[in-house]
Amino acid sequence: MIEQALAKEGLELSPTQIEKLKLFSDKLEWYNRVHNISGAKTKEAIVENIIDSIVPTQFIPQPKRLLDVGTGAGFPGLLLALIWEETTTDLAEPINKRATFLRLMGQELELPNLSVFKDKVENLDTEPFNLISSRAVTNTQLLLDLTKKVSNNETEYLFYKGSNVYKEIETLDSQLKYDIV
Repeated sequence: MIEQALAKEGLELSPTQIEKLKLFSDKLEWYNRVHNISGAKTKEAIVENIIDSIVPTQFIPQPKRLLDVGTGAGFPGLLLALIWEETTTDLAEPINKRATFLRLMGQELELPNLSVFKDKVENLDTEPFNLISSRAVTNTQLLLDLTKKVSNNETEYLFYKGSNVYKEIETLDSQLKYDIV
């Protein structure tokens, strides 16, 4: 199922990465039954979320340092760490059962580039990131405000947004440059 979805999107991954995606999918499906950490309940929904998470790697240059805000069950941050193996990836997830799952998956998927912080992004004390990602956390302006402490003028953002994105960007600073894809 994952191979077909990858091919449909034109995503070419190594056999090891594909096996890791399958393992992640299986583990999430099982863990989710017990701990309810994701709205993706079926194998199909999980695969769809996996693909949605990694499609941007086709057109965004690999960053040196990535922060994913409110990672939840791993969409997109854990999956970006799996694809961008040379990127130092930090996941900020304040909910314990989700942070625990992310740590377990980081170990099982052998992702030495991954760190999980069981905390809110506004409590992180670190150097600025090259790329900050987020999916289904809050509105764009609040995300920008919450990540000010861990960003600088060089930081780029990858926010996975729904249909409200057009309304949200109306309120943003007109100095910001952005693309909607």
